[in-house]
Parts: sequence; structure tokens; C-alpha cells
Amino acid sequence: MKKLIPLLLLLGLFSCNKENTTNQEEPATSKNEELHSLFEEISDFLSSPEDSLYYGHHVHSEWASVSESSQIKDAENIQQFITQLEAISNESLGEQDLISKKVMLIRLKDMVDAVNYKMNLIPFNAEGGFYNQMAFVIPNLPFDKTEHYIDYLGWLPNYHNRLKENIALVKKGLELGVVAPKIVVQNNIQLLQPWLDLKNNVLYQPLKKMENVVDTENAELMKSIENELIAINTTLKEFDQLMRNEYMAAAKEQPGIMFVPEGKSYYENRVKHYSTLPLTPDSVHNLGLSEVARIRSQMDKIIEELKFEGSFEDFLKFLRTDEQFYPKTPQELLNYAAWLSKKAEGQLPKLFDHLYSLPFTVEPVPMSIAPTYTTGRYVGGSWEAHKAGIYWVNTYNLPSRTLYTLPALTLHEAVPGHHLQGAIAGELDNIPEFRNNYYISAFGEGWGLYSEYLGEEMGMYETPYDLFGRYTYEMWRACRLVVDTGIHYKGWTRQQALDYMANNTALSIHEVTTEIDRYIGWPGQAISYKIGEIKIKALRKKAEDALGEDFNIREFHHVILKNGSIPLAVLEEQVDGYISRTKI
Repeated sequence: MKKLIPLLLLLGLFSCNKENTTNQEEPATSKNEELHSLFEEISDFLSSPEDSLYYGHHVHSEWASVSESSQIKDAENIQQFITQLEAISNESLGEQDLISKKVMLIRLKDMVDAVNYKMNLIPFNAEGGFYNQMAFVIPNLPFDKTEHYIDYLGWLPNYHNRLKENIALVKKGLELGVVAPKIVVQNNIQLLQPWLDLKNNVLYQPLKKMENVVDTENAELMKSIENELIAINTTLKEFDQLMRNEYMAAAKEQPGIMFVPEGKSYYENRVKHYSTLPLTPDSVHNLGLSEVARIRSQMDKIIEELKFEGSFEDFLKFLRTDEQFYPKTPQELLNYAAWLSKKAEGQLPKLFDHLYSLPFTVEPVPMSIAPTYTTGRYVGGSWEAHKAGIYWVNTYNLPSRTLYTLPALTLHEAVPGHHLQGAIAGELDNIPEFRNNYYISAFGEGWGLYSEYLGEEMGMYETPYDLFGRYTYEMWRACRLVVDTGIHYKGWTRQQALDYMANNTALSIHEVTTEIDRYIGWPGQAISYKIGEIKIKALRKKAEDALGEDFNIREFHHVILKNGSIPLAVLEEQVDGYISRTKI
């Protein structure tokens, strides 16, 4: 994916090799040749040599440009693809082709919107951006023979040019007033610092073992690579000064995208994109308020059952300060996450007939990004790249890592959440390849939150505190509907958002802060979790009510997952079809 992928989505680019497929009960439907020919043309256009880095291969060709003029031209070409797709009659398409068309349109329109609203001029968010992407690449590239270092020297100048093009985008954003808010700038200045240390940053690490690999007659190779890295380091230092001075001076205290030119319109666009539904920011905000009230009543019941003497605020203070709720070492946290993962995996056959073949592991969030990173994340794996999926657990600042929320986090990020959903999608063989790894947030994050809910049926919440942690995570996602719309559409300050989240959840204050900053830097994405979960739970109830004793939870889950990541309206059509077939 060459032009417009945000950094965070790069973590999900790895898809599973389709040679390892799940069984499909439905025969492949006939393909519309015009549609699939267009898909191939789009795939060729969107691909670029540097994609190979994310699959563990060195690049051997020129990189695609991400300059402003190139992105504008690309957006024009993508718009032509959109027009061609929309011209293909839906009546001529089978079920899978129609789904594929709808998914591709979402994907392409998102790319065009980024350019039309000039959001490509902010090529970073609260967790980093173009300058630290190599942290996800270098550790997975081979450096065990001379040819690999020759390859490295070959593509470093292209990478350096990519840095310069992105910095030019940042400067253009300065000219037009399309600038990230101060808190996002501050986070990026902090994240930049390790990259300014030439011999200790990620790019330099291959050189530290080079003398054990490269023949002595190729000693000049090491010097040439070091010279390239010095030049890159100089550019990064210039970028650091740009961010500290001109950019920080131009950045606004107000955190919302509404304060950027056309920002309010862009946020309305983002709400529709991330929900895949015709929702408005106001409707999302009001839904959030009602969900917060509903979940709060569930949390109050647990406090009452525990016979805790004190207010809700007192209980939150107790959870945030009592040592019993926090790990003492990073390994303790990782061990507990790994044990919970295996416990959850043991329950899967009760709820699913179709599972995955790709394994997953548990690892700490890399320390280079951990200080401003979320509490956990899933990183997709790939048979092709010989990589397991990874459930990342943040071991930075242990006094902020609550043990009572770890069961819910594990269910969401590992199984039956993102690993199960993503690995099954990657292994499907009855869909076009782009659907194996494209991620629709309302579906994927909705499934992740629904997986936390499934934890109750799986016996994952062993104590009232664990269950409170599950509700505090659901409350967290309900609060997102309120704070994200509040920040980006209603003019909330960062402090308003922090207070609202802190007062309604048992998240640690550090977690609250990193989360709010993430929403500030990624408008609209935060609403997808609760919107998707509400839809999936509503569809389950619809099926249970309609089918009664004929309802089968394993069949229902297969219907939800069997098409990979799809828009919520399409998901409802799939469940309606399941109900009709089962009733016959």
C-alpha cells in the first residue's frame, strides 16, 4: 500500500498465507471478470517496492513518491477507479463480488478523502509517524550476509528521500494552517529523541553486527552505510528543530480537528467512515452518553456486591492506588497475559467451529514507542513472512498497568479478538486478496469489544475486580463516543476529555492520558469500537429471538467472521441471510 496508510495500520498489513485455509461451507461463486480485472489494476497501482520491507525483504527498486503533487495525482487516479467501480451494476454481481466492491470503495474513498481534506499534510499522530516506521521494519529484515548489507545501502537513499518528502508535507501544512495540535507535537518531539542518537537508533543496529558478517575486503561497505545514516541523522535533527520551533509556534492549544481548515466537515466524514453507517457526530455523542449511564449502573452493582464503603470516586482511587492490582515486574505482567491467552484459547471450541492455523505470541511493546503507546495492541502475523501474530503488552510504567483489566485486554487483542478475527480473514480463500488484510475498524474493533463481552460466557472474569475491569473497558469505549465527538466537533479542551474519562473509568491516569492523546491525533477512529460492538450484539439478539432453540452460537460466529472485515450494513445482511436459511 504505497501512499496513504497511517502508521498504525501498517501493523496490520501482514496477512496469512492462503495455503493454510479454513474450510468454507459455501462454494465459490462465479466472478465478474470486469470487476476482478479492475481489482487487479487497482492492486498494481497501489503497490510499491517498499511494501516488501513489511514482509521482511529488502527493497531492490525505486520507491514511490509521497510528495504533495504525487499524492494529488494519485488521488485523481484513485477517483477514476472509484468512478469505474460505481459504474459496474450491482445486479451483475454475485454475493462475494458485491461485498468486495463495497469494501474496495470504502478503502479508495478513504485515500481520496485524506488528500482532499489535506490530512496527508500531517503525516504523524500521537504515537509517531513517518520518521519512526523503521522501528517496525529493521528488526525483521535479514542481515546475515554481505548481500543484505549491499541491499541496505541500496535502499537507504530512497528512505532518506522519503523522509525529506514527508518533511516537505509538514512544511506545506504549516503554510496552509493544516497543523497538528500542540499535545501531538509534544509527543512527537519526545518520540523523535531516540532517533537523533546516531549510533543507538534502530537504523544503526545492523552495523553493530556487520563485522561478524561482511568480508574484510568489503570494509568500505560499512563506511558507505554509516555515511548514509549520518546524512539521515542530519535530516532528522533538522526535522526536530522544525517541530520545536516553527511548528510548535503554529500549533493550537485546542486539540480538535475542527480547528483545522475544513476540519469540522472532515470529522463528519470520519464518523461515517469509521462507523460505516450514516451517523452524525451529534447522534454518536448522545449514544455515548446513554451507554455511559447504562454501564455505570453495572459498575455500581459490583461495588455494592463488594460491600465497599465509599463513593464511586473512592472506589476508583482504591483501584488506582492499591498495590495488589499492579504487577511488580514486566515479566509478571507478560506471564499473566500469556496465561490468560492460553486460558482463552482453551475455551474457543465451545464458541467457534472455524479456527485459525497461524499461532500468536505475547511480547512487550518496544521501548522506543512504549511511553506514549496504548496499553496493548495486536500486530498481525503472516505465514508468508514466517511471523506469528503478536499480542503486545505495554510494560512501561508498571504502576499504571492494572491487572484487573488484563483479562479484557487479552480477549480483545489476542483471542477471540483480533488474532482470531484477523487470522481467519487472512486464511479465507473465497475472497479477493485485498480483503484478506484490509481492516474496517467498526468491524474489527467492534469484534474486539464483543470478544470482551464473550469473556463472561468463557469464564474469564474470575473475581469481581476482573468483572469491574471488563466493565471499565466497556465504559472506556462508551466514553470514547463522548470524548472523541467532544474534542473534534464540540470544542472540548484536552482537560475536559481527560476529566471525563478519568471520572468514569478505572483506567490509570497514565492510560487515560495516552488514550486521550491518541484520539486527538486520530479523529473518528475511537468511535468505531462501541458502534461495532453494539451492532454485533444487536445482531446476535436478533438471531436468538428469531431462531430460539435453533440458534447456534458457533454458527452465528462463523457468519460474523466468514467474510473477513466488512461494513456493518453488509454484516446485517449476512445475519439476516443466516436467519432465513436456518428457519427453512
